[in-house]
Parts: sequence; structure tokens; C-alpha cells
Amino acid sequence: MADVSRRHFAKLVAGALLLPAMAPLLSRKALAANNNVKIALLLPGSVADGGWSSLAYAGLQNLKNSGFSVAYSESVPQAQMEQVIRGYADDGYSLIIGHSFEYGSAFAEIAPEYPDTYFFASTFKPAEKTPTNVEYVNLAYIQGAYAAGALAALISDNGKAVGFVGGGDNPTQQAMMRAFIQAAEKTRPGIRGMGVVTGDYDNAAKGREAATTMIGNGADVIWHAADVTGLGAMQGAAAGKVKAMGCYVDQKDVAPDFVACSFRQNLDWMVEQVGESVASKHFDGGEEWSPSVGKAWSVVNGSKQYNEKLVSATAWATFEQIWQQLDSGALKPTV
Repeated sequence: MADVSRRHFAKLVAGALLLPAMAPLLSRKALAANNNVKIALLLPGSVADGGWSSLAYAGLQNLKNSGFSVAYSESVPQAQMEQVIRGYADDGYSLIIGHSFEYGSAFAEIAPEYPDTYFFASTFKPAEKTPTNVEYVNLAYIQGAYAAGALAALISDNGKAVGFVGGGDNPTQQAMMRAFIQAAEKTRPGIRGMGVVTGDYDNAAKGREAATTMIGNGADVIWHAADVTGLGAMQGAAAGKVKAMGCYVDQKDVAPDFVACSFRQNLDWMVEQVGESVASKHFDGGEEWSPSVGKAWSVVNGSKQYNEKLVSATAWATFEQIWQQLDSGALKPTV
């Protein structure tokens, strides 16, 4: 070891002792910096919806705990969107997050009037050219749906059919249905992929009816992407004694004996990342952020990834290979 003078050694020791003492000070400085960033979250549903809105709200609360100033409006009707957006912008909020596809076009119209405000819409970029203070996101919906279709086929016991239940009748839900079907039929040749887009995110009866119909046609695994309607689909799967897979949040408790896993959308992480990007001055305005499926989604079942009684180790190993290919971009669904 090289010789160290007593004076230099004393400085090293003093520095080492000072670092822990400085940590709270550094944290306070970080909190103070974050506190200068005011973030408003605009939600289409309730913060207690157990899915799309509640996950984003959880991310907002994490930002609050990190020192950001936050506010939110839940169940914002489309007719009042512009009024709510302008209200927060006029109040000097640094970042306004619109958490539904309707905000894509709304922000494109309003944002140019507020050049010092950042806007983030939880939807695809609506046009090639958008305001430089608006950012959009592609949350790997297609890759997530493809992964779900592949896993559904792999865990099907009868190998005849698997089914998808969708919510609102929009291009994203239609594309997710096609990706699910494509993956199921490609992953396990001979199996039939089925799907129904109900046109409603908030109708459990419709979801249960759709699942029951597909079960009657041979499906023994049901996946949904339909919020409350999807809960009905899962209940229909349990009633029909077939496997179900949850969506958006961990839905193990809906029917523990029948839920194989859930495809959780990491919306809390998304909100946190956007807030941090404004604080660090790395907000990517005018662009569409495209996190990989491995960042945007997680496969969970309580404290584990899947129900070992419903998913074999062999099926999971095959699924993991598909998941990794989707995450790296080696596998690109075409829908």
C-alpha cells in the first residue's frame, strides 16, 4: 500500500465521517429542488378504480413523497377537460399529465398557449408534428397483448382455444385483440385465438357474458384489457372453471384458484419517470416515448410471477424466451 501522510489520512477519515452527516442535507436539497416542480394529474376515472387511474395516482403520491408539489383531478368529463387543463396551466403548474387518449389532441391545441408548461399525454402521438412542450407515450400495448396471447396458449389445458375480452371500441383495443390472437395461434399451432371488444370499460355483465360465450366455444384461458368489464370476464372464467389472466394491476385476489398471473401495467413508474424528467430538465417534448415491454409491463401474481398450480415450469420457460424477444425488439408483432 502506498504511504499516506497523517494529514491526508485525517482528511480522508473526516470526509468519511462527514458523508453520512451530509446525506440528510443532500436529501433536503433534492426535496427542495423537486418542490419547485408542480405536477397536476388529470384522471378519467376514480383514484380507487383499482387499475388505470389508481396506478397513475400511486405514482403521483410517490412523487409527492420525493418532494414534488402535486395535485390531481379525478373522473374529469371530456366536456370539462379544456377548462381543467387551463385552470392548472393558469395556476403555474410545471407539468400537467393527462391520463387518457383524449388528452392527446387536447394538449396539441392548448399547449402552444402555455410555452412554459410541460404537458404529458398517456397516449400515442396523434400527428407527426406536435408542440415542443408536449410528450406522448407508446406503452407497448401490442407487445404486452402479444405476450399475453402467447402465455394463454402455453397454459391452455385442452389446446383448443383461448379468449380476449376488450373494453372501449378504439384502435388500441382492436390492435391488442389482434396481437393476442396472432400470438396464441403462432405460439401453439392448432389452437384458436378468439376475441371480443365489448365497447365498454365499465360493464362487468358484458365482460362475463363475453367470457362465458368464448368458454362455450372451447376457450379455457381468458385474458382481458377492460377494467371493470374485465373483472366480469375473470368472474366468468372462474364460474366456468377455466384459467384467467388479469390486466393492468395484480388481480390475483379476484379468483385466486383460477388466476394464473396478471399483466401489470407500470403506470406508477411512468408517472414517476415523467415527473423526474421535468425536474432533471430531460423532458422530451414533441416526441413519443417508447419504453420496452419489460419496462412498461410486469407479470405478477402476488409475491410471485405466476401461479405454479396453473402454469408449468416448462410453459413459463418458453414464455420467458418470448418475453425477452419482445423486450429486445427481436420479435415484432404485426397487427
